[in-house]
Parts: sequence; C-alpha cells; structure tokens
Amino acid sequence: MRLKILQVGEPVLREAARILTEAEIQSDNIQKLILDMRETMHQALGVGLAAPQVGLPLQLAVIEDKEEYFKDIAAEDLRERERRPISFRVIINPQIVFTSDSVVEFFEGCLSLTGFSAVVPRATSVRVECLDENGEPKLIEAVGWYARILQHEIDHLNGHLYIDRMHNRTFTSLENFNQFWKGTAITETGSTQD
Repeated sequence: MRLKILQVGEPVLREAARILTEAEIQSDNIQKLILDMRETMHQALGVGLAAPQVGLPLQLAVIEDKEEYFKDIAAEDLRERERRPISFRVIINPQIVFTSDSVVEFFEGCLSLTGFSAVVPRATSVRVECLDENGEPKLIEAVGWYARILQHEIDHLNGHLYIDRMHNRTFTSLENFNQFWKGTAITETGSTQD
C-alpha cells in the first residue's frame, strides 16, 4: 500500500523518533509498514524513506539505490559521488559513528521537500550500528553516496532535515537546479559564502 509522504511543516518531521522494541519489530504491523514504505519509496523514485516521513515517529528507515536510477547521470558524476547500487536495506534504532573527518558537498534533495535541492556537506564515510527487519544487529560501513543516504535518513529519525545542514545560498527549486546548476562543479555554486 502506498503511504502519504508528509511535507516540511508537519510537526512529526521535527520530532525525535522513538526506539522500537524487539517485539514491535517482529510484529505484523511493523513488517507490513516496512513493505509499504518500500513500495512508497519505489513509487516516489526515492533512495531512502524514514518512518517520520509517513507520519510515524519510529526509529525505522528503508534504503535502496537502484542502478536504473543512474541512467541519466554521467559516469564521471557517479564516480565523483562514489555512487553505486545499494540493495534494499532496513535500518532500525540506528546509531551513527562518523569514521572520517573528510567532508564532501553535493546537491541533495528530499521526498519531504518536494521540488527543491541544496548543497549539503556530509561525512565521506560512516559506521552505523542498527537492527535489521528481523531485529538482528547489523554493522554497516559505508562510503560515498551510501554514507550520505544513511546520514540523511538518520537525520530524519532525529527530527532534522537537510535544510538544517545546507549551504543557504544554494537552496533552489529543481527546475532552476536543472537549468542553472546541473553538471556544475560544487565550487561554482558559491556554497562556501553562506
């Protein structure tokens, strides 16, 4: 079942989500929610979706970056972003550890801020301790675009949006991004002049 994706301004998007218990994770309700969130993410052509985005303040997110999403992205851009396909993942009650002092800046969007984008600095690599959809402990070590997706989704679980971290001067509609900034080097955006 496709779920409604809430837009910025909804109070639940600014709340810290609550931790799920092992019994809750195993419940039919959470298992169905995971399937519905996956379907919703796919239909929206997103690479991640957090439970608060569908109105539920729970420490749960789904992630998948399909190769078919890359068809309109230049090979050079994929290399620069270290973007590779990510198979479907569920992260529950995640704890993030930044494993690099190195930060990279790229334009980022969000299903809860439809039609907009901005340059957002993110750590180039992270380690995430979480539970999977079966309640099993997982350790995810991610670099590049996968690390960015994890940081973005975990921000949602803590009541943060990318607009809290963006370089203000780079905030743009997607229409203007495609007209003026797509394919432009980040250094040309003036992102360091907030």
